[in-house]
Amino acid sequence: MDATRIRFVLVEPSHPGNIGAAARALKTMGMTRLYLVNPAQYPSAEATARASGADDVLARTVVCSTLDQALTGCSLVFGTSARSRSLEWPTIAPRVCAEYAAREQAGGREIALLFGRERSGLTNAELERCQYRVHIPSNPHYSSLNLASAVQILAYEMALMRGAAPTLADQLGEEAADQVEVERFFEHLQQALVDIEFLDPDNPRLLLRRLRRLFGRTRLLRAEVSILRGILTAAQRQARLAAKR
Repeated sequence: MDATRIRFVLVEPSHPGNIGAAARALKTMGMTRLYLVNPAQYPSAEATARASGADDVLARTVVCSTLDQALTGCSLVFGTSARSRSLEWPTIAPRVCAEYAAREQAGGREIALLFGRERSGLTNAELERCQYRVHIPSNPHYSSLNLASAVQILAYEMALMRGAAPTLADQLGEEAADQVEVERFFEHLQQALVDIEFLDPDNPRLLLRRLRRLFGRTRLLRAEVSILRGILTAAQRQARLAAKR
């Protein structure tokens, strides 16, 4: 496991003490890369105090204004969440998450682990940016887990990984699509479905979320994204010609 290719991303943390505690949790497991998306308060003396010597992790912490910035360059994203959803996302345990991450980053690719807000966790839209939801088994009658504790558990599982089987992308000798390319594909897909009148933009229901879940399971390669977008462009062109006729 290459710790330099794993990002631990805290989305809108409200308490600076949790940032420091997360930095400490990462350093104890040999992890180094902490990203913050719109933290309520950072830098902070309280974060430094709670880091308990993990000042080097805090010094390298990347602060982002958007989730897109935090995920740029990542090919595989996991979202931690204890809350079930109306449309459930593919859900795995922390150890399975670490196994998938180890195989992915072995090919030189970047991995991101998302942790939501202390009170409300990740939104549905944020979870849709992830290929998998990671659920930490806990007491069903008291499943609340401190943010830094969740970071510690995932960092521990990552640290246990040492070599793993290559990914399909490695076996094929092809590059996996990163998050920016995949997100552009979904934007193109949505517009194409509107253009061919398959999707009502005013009443999308769960169609787009189901499609995200479908393509998230397939782990798109860069060449495959290009092919799919070419198909979408062709479909849009035919829709325009039909409209003129």
